[in-house]
Amino acid sequence: MNGDGNGWAAGPGGVRVWGRHGAAGLMLLAGDDDPLVLMQHRALWTNNGGTWALPGGARDSHESIAEAAVRETVEECSIESSLVEVLEEHVTAGPYPGDPQQPELASGWTYTTVIARTTTGAPLKTFGNEESLELQWVPLSRVGELPLMPAFAKALPGLAQAIHRLHS
Repeated sequence: MNGDGNGWAAGPGGVRVWGRHGAAGLMLLAGDDDPLVLMQHRALWTNNGGTWALPGGARDSHESIAEAAVRETVEECSIESSLVEVLEEHVTAGPYPGDPQQPELASGWTYTTVIARTTTGAPLKTFGNEESLELQWVPLSRVGELPLMPAFAKALPGLAQAIHRLHS
């Protein structure tokens, strides 16, 4: 069961998406007024490599969405899961119905962004793995200035609204 989420699923228009049971990312925040967001500059060999997005990845069948997002962030950023407080979840892509031309691929895929904050209120020390060119804490107001992964760029306005609602 462990790691059973690695693999492709059917996305829109026959495009393959990563994560047999869906995927999740963690939008980890630190601070209050213009919170810092932990951003990952994706390694060139990854999907949409060279762009910036949230740490995240495939969800295993036995995991909740929040568990998957935190696990992936621990793996990719070397943070302590005990220093993460999950606040809420937002489906930011999907669900996709599947593709009759590719019945071997899972259907119903979603990408869910989990908004969380550090329990200390401060940015955590991070150490990237092979999936990252670099990790950086970026003010929310400046995230859109980065060359973002297209799907994340599309979801960012709604996520920013949710964060502002959480902070008011």
